[in-house]
Amino acid sequence: MDFMHTPVMLEECVESLNIKPDGIYIDGTMGGGGHSLEIFKKLDKNGVLLGIDQDLEALRAAEARLRSVGGQAELILVHSNFRNIKDILNRNGIKGVDGILLDIGVSSHQLDESERGFSYMKDAPLDMRMDKGQHITAKDIINGYSYHDLLKIISGYGEERWASRIAGFIVKARETKLIETTGELAGIIKSAIPAQARRTGPHPAKRTFQAIRIAVNDELGALKKVIIDGAEVLNKGGRFCIISFHSLEDRIVKEEFSRLAKPCTCPPEFPVCICNKKPAAVLITRKPITPGEIEVEENPRSRSAKLRVIEKI
Repeated sequence: MDFMHTPVMLEECVESLNIKPDGIYIDGTMGGGGHSLEIFKKLDKNGVLLGIDQDLEALRAAEARLRSVGGQAELILVHSNFRNIKDILNRNGIKGVDGILLDIGVSSHQLDESERGFSYMKDAPLDMRMDKGQHITAKDIINGYSYHDLLKIISGYGEERWASRIAGFIVKARETKLIETTGELAGIIKSAIPAQARRTGPHPAKRTFQAIRIAVNDELGALKKVIIDGAEVLNKGGRFCIISFHSLEDRIVKEEFSRLAKPCTCPPEFPVCICNKKPAAVLITRKPITPGEIEVEENPRSRSAKLRVIEKI
C-alpha cells in the first residue's frame, strides 16, 4: 500500500522548527513520513524523533521509509492520538522536547483510500475513522444522532448554511432505511440543497462530510488539548508548528497560541497588569505562513494550508 504523499510546506516547517542535531522532536501526525524524513535527516546520534499517528498502516509505512535512509537518531513510533502527548512522553521517559510538528486533518492517502469513507467522490461504507480501532463511525452518527445533534455538528463544524435542511433530510431518509454508504449520504445532501445554490462553490457534500469527520474523530477537542499539553512539554526555546486546513482549526490554533503569548486577563482599561500571568511563549508567526504559488500549482490540496509557529520562553 502506497503512503507516499507530498508534505505541505516542507521547507517552511523544517526551517520553523529550528532543528538542533541533538534535539528531541515530535511529529504528531506522521502520516506517510514526509515531514518526519527531513527532520530525521537533520538529527545526529544524540537526537530523537518521536512519531505519532492514529493510522497504524501509515505508521508502519513511515517507519520503513525512515529506516531506509539509515539515520543516526533514535526513532520512536507510537500508535496513538497526539492528544495523548503527555502520557506518550511519560511512557518513553522523555521529560521535554525541542520541537513539535502537527499537520492537522485528513491525509491525502486517507482521502484516496475509498474504503475509509472520507471522500464524497467515491462510494464506500460510512466510516471516517482515522484510527480503525476506534468504536464510533460516521454511520453511527448519521443513523443514531438526533436532528438537533446533527444540526449542531453540520452547522458548527461544517459552517454549512443549509445545515437545517440537510439534517432534516438525513433524519427523514433513515426512517425508510439505514444510511450506510458515502454515496447515499452525498445524494441526500445534494437533494437537500436547492439547485440554484449548488451551481457555484465547492461540492455540495464537502462541508457536511468535513463536519461528520471532525465529530467522528473529535478533532477540535484533540487539537485544543495538544496545544495546551504540548506547550507544557516544550523545552525553553522549543518550537511548536501547526499546519491547519480550514477556518475552525486555524481559529483554535490562533487563539490558543495568542493565549500562550499574551495570557493577561486584565480588562483593557487597566493601566498595569494585576493578574500576574506571564507569557509562556512568543509568536514566531504573527500572520500564518501559506504555500507559494508553485506549491499550490503542484499540490492543489495545499491551497488552504496555514502554518503558525510559537517558541517556548
